Amino acid sequence: MTFEPRFQALKDKQRAIRAGFPQTMGLRVHRAISWIGRAEACGEDHDARFIFLWIAFNAAYADEREVQALAPSERAAFQGYFARLDTLDTERRIYMALWQRFSGPVRLLMENRYVFNPFWQHHNGILGFEDWQVRFVASSRSFAGAFQAGDTPRVLGFVFDRLYVLRNQLVHGGATWNSGVNRAQVRDGAAILGFLMPVFVDLMMDNPQEDWGRPFYPVIAET
Repeated sequence: MTFEPRFQALKDKQRAIRAGFPQTMGLRVHRAISWIGRAEACGEDHDARFIFLWIAFNAAYADEREVQALAPSERAAFQGYFARLDTLDTERRIYMALWQRFSGPVRLLMENRYVFNPFWQHHNGILGFEDWQVRFVASSRSFAGAFQAGDTPRVLGFVFDRLYVLRNQLVHGGATWNSGVNRAQVRDGAAILGFLMPVFVDLMMDNPQEDWGRPFYPVIAET
């Protein structure tokens, strides 16, 4: 089983080495770890766990350029972050974590049409998505190919495409808290983020010299 650091292990490590962190990176990691800790306190409240873990993801990856007028799409920002993590992940911790979970939450998420954006585009009558089922099958095949090839950034791209749909459903009020409908994707999404986010943050702390970008909301003392 791949080692999966949790909140306390991450916090202890951060306290031990944070003196060597650049200020912006230190703030980014501090915030991400705080939200991972909050998510762990949610127990079986999968909706809350997912939302808090997504906040941790935003704290870890989001660069100030994201909010600028000419910023790249959020998906492109995801891919850039994933590619950087993969380059630094010399022990392939992310890939091995995904591999060990492939028969569980990851596989189930990729097979779930309710977190596939073209499905909802078609369901809402938007033209051009009548072939959502064809796209769904093609996406699943492409994911399987990327996974077998060990292409971690592409695999993460597919997984987070699905998670982003789930994020939108929850954050934009498209779901009922603790609903009995379509609970599998919330449970599985929280589980996936729950084992990926600590690994992401741990890799960042192992590589503080990297340019992880500047948080758009730095700490500004009250005057």
